[in-house]
Amino acid sequence: MEAKKIRSTFIEFFQSKQHQFVPSSPIVVKNDPTLMFTNAGMNQFKDFFLGNEAPKFARVANSQKCLRVSGKHNDLEEVGVDTYHHTMFEMLGNWSFGDYFKKEAIEWAWELLTEVYKLPKDRLYVSVFGGDSGDQLEKDTEAFEFWSQIVPENRILFGSKKDNFWEMGDTGPCGPCSEIHIDLRSDEERRQVDGYDLVNNDHPQVIEIWNLVFMQFNRLADGSLKELPAKHVDTGMGFERLVRAIQNKSSNYDTDIFMPFIQALEVKSGKTYGQDEKIDIAMRVIVDHIRAISFTIADGQLPSNNKAGYVIRRILRRAVRYGYTFLGFQKPFLHELLPLLAKNFGEIFPEVAAQQDFIAKVIMEEEASFLRTLDNGLKKLDQIKEDLSRSGENVIDGKIAFELYDTYGFPLDLTSLIARENGYSVDEKGFAAEMEIQKNRSRAAAEQETGDWVLVNEEEGVEFVGYDFLQSQSRIIKYRQIKDKKGDRFQLVLDRTPFYAESGGQVGDQGWLQSDEGRIQVLDTKKENDLIVHFVDKIPENPQAIFYAQVNEEKRRLTMSNHSATHLLHAALKEVLGDHVQQKGSLVNEEILRFDFSHFAKMSEEEIERVERIVNAKIRENISLMEQRNVPIEEAKKQGATALFGEKYGDFVRVITFDNKFSVELCGGTHVPATGNIGLFKIVSEGSISAGVRRIEAITAKAAEEYIQSNLDLVKEIQELLKSPKDLKKAVETLLNERNELKKEIEALHLQQAGALKTELIQKVNSINGLNLIIEQVTLPSADALKKLAFELKNEVNQVLAIIAAEIDGKPQIAVVINEELVSSKGLNAGNMVRELAKEIQGGGGGQPFFATAGGKNLEGLPLVIEKAKAMFAGN
Repeated sequence: MEAKKIRSTFIEFFQSKQHQFVPSSPIVVKNDPTLMFTNAGMNQFKDFFLGNEAPKFARVANSQKCLRVSGKHNDLEEVGVDTYHHTMFEMLGNWSFGDYFKKEAIEWAWELLTEVYKLPKDRLYVSVFGGDSGDQLEKDTEAFEFWSQIVPENRILFGSKKDNFWEMGDTGPCGPCSEIHIDLRSDEERRQVDGYDLVNNDHPQVIEIWNLVFMQFNRLADGSLKELPAKHVDTGMGFERLVRAIQNKSSNYDTDIFMPFIQALEVKSGKTYGQDEKIDIAMRVIVDHIRAISFTIADGQLPSNNKAGYVIRRILRRAVRYGYTFLGFQKPFLHELLPLLAKNFGEIFPEVAAQQDFIAKVIMEEEASFLRTLDNGLKKLDQIKEDLSRSGENVIDGKIAFELYDTYGFPLDLTSLIARENGYSVDEKGFAAEMEIQKNRSRAAAEQETGDWVLVNEEEGVEFVGYDFLQSQSRIIKYRQIKDKKGDRFQLVLDRTPFYAESGGQVGDQGWLQSDEGRIQVLDTKKENDLIVHFVDKIPENPQAIFYAQVNEEKRRLTMSNHSATHLLHAALKEVLGDHVQQKGSLVNEEILRFDFSHFAKMSEEEIERVERIVNAKIRENISLMEQRNVPIEEAKKQGATALFGEKYGDFVRVITFDNKFSVELCGGTHVPATGNIGLFKIVSEGSISAGVRRIEAITAKAAEEYIQSNLDLVKEIQELLKSPKDLKKAVETLLNERNELKKEIEALHLQQAGALKTELIQKVNSINGLNLIIEQVTLPSADALKKLAFELKNEVNQVLAIIAAEIDGKPQIAVVINEELVSSKGLNAGNMVRELAKEIQGGGGGQPFFATAGGKNLEGLPLVIEKAKAMFAGN
């Protein structure tokens, strides 16, 4: 059975059991502060388990894209090394929200595996929760009883809390679970050792394929467990492992999920899979990582230097590094796998096929960038090897290894590999210590203690009224305390709120809550899953009071102007640049709008002007907002509404239209009633933020007026400085021409000065033991002048070794130049010399054996440079 058929069979089986198929949510999590990536199929249903939201369907099934490379569930270092771990994987799952429970989940799992997929019953084992004294939980005898009616008891194991109590994180929904394992060993191996003894013992051929989680509890911040409002079922089956079991393979990578990619790598690299363990690992790493990278970019997360973007960059660099080291790929290659990826996964995850060219471009640019970094890192390693060779040491210091990791992206294993090839080793303990220091800094910066919710009033759902009103009468449903580097604050949830929660690029509202006791500032409003959370500096003395909730009207009004202008900008960009333009991110607040979009070239001034003219024309038309709420998603698509990749849309959506032939978008943000309210639109910058992604920053309304006025004021000041010329442009051009002429005269004087200095230095040559030494301190106008002087001395003085310590614009610089014959005959090296001398000016540098330079911070150290240089040759 092919992988695609295995996936569709799973979905069809549960549809026959009255489950609704739900598409995968994006792999990048937007509104859950406890998660960076979707790491389990249940993430998108978290609010249902907590009782924050009522599910539309009591039974659901899907195939969810998951990523496990950070936090509690982190399998990155095992990926490729073994045959069954992955970064990105598909989680097949079925859910019950307060409907069926253990009995049906167990019976249907067994039916699907043994009767539909025809997996051999005698190779399957199950485990159930064996209880935990710390949490005061008994054995799950209920699950055991259901299983014992289907499976012989000698195939049922009681597992520990680690193996059979599932928790998404430190807090949140959790419960006992029952795992199904399969023994894929040969019959001979099975006769020698019973599979029962190998379950949960990391045997590569005795693996878990399905986990049936029985959600009963919520783990609170104090570590205690609280019963959930209703009992739920959350199952997760690793698609890749299931395919391996059904296709009877010894490795996930031998299935038709991965083999087309491995075969493509074989062709491209000229190497064969299955003959060399290092090459095999490299190929497994690459074919796993290309999925994780591509799916995440498709869902809107670009590689970057922080948070989720850094994780993706790290995965990408890991793949490039394996290709570079073991497959001989010294040019970008990952991006060439995109057509194959789109072909194999486009049916179930169409977002990859739809953005194939864009994803490939982003990956190619990242690959090229890292290969340059890799090259620089290898040069740095060459320098380190030289230093070790000179000192007679053979261990690379842990701090240096960490610098290679932190600055050049060299993982420790790459540094260790190169070190071993050259007869060196790495101080891994020192590296680990430096890594721990960095982690502690990061933890301290991000550390946040979140208390448990304190219930104030009965929770009957939250009503958002902010589209229609900026104030409301509200009650507090619950609140909790949070502690982080900003201090102690509180979060509260209202039964009725006009405050817009940060989402879709639009910042959260601010304002206040007023009661008879006084006023409380609302500092920010954010979403936690689908819960609207208000950040306040204190909790009222009487939380049960009725409050008057008031949004900061001016901030909201200016934010709405920028948000509506963003929609107009998006449509104008498509008109000017083409339909390939897709939104890749945005920020909308009361001061500025920032819009990231897919485009592969710098916009010309003419294109920017055309976009501005189109947007301002739409503003002058004063187009009324057409807002449609609760539109069926398919109907919205028929209207031509633009949907954003990486956003999770429900069955019903909100459609925002400004002229149905111009701008129609799915959007949950707040907008002006008519485009005329925006007033004026002005682009202030356009530039690249990553491969294939441009960023426009623009302003509207009052900010745009002030910007134009300040520029007019500047022009007026320049006119006054130039005595109000009739032609301002011509006057400035005349000034620039005069400046250029003066610059040429100064350069001529500098050359004359440098020539005189060169003559003076040649007269001071000191001939010692076959060397013509020049060691002097000078003052020069520029670094170029220093370099020119050094090379002229080298060309005009035979057997020269010149060390020049120069003051340039108040800063110290050193140049060392050596005749090439001396480099080879006497083993002299300008780079080594300049690095040693640079210590006196608190600097560093390097270069080639015959010429090297260094800069520093300590100008007073220049005389010490001369002393040290003379001491180097005092014995000759």
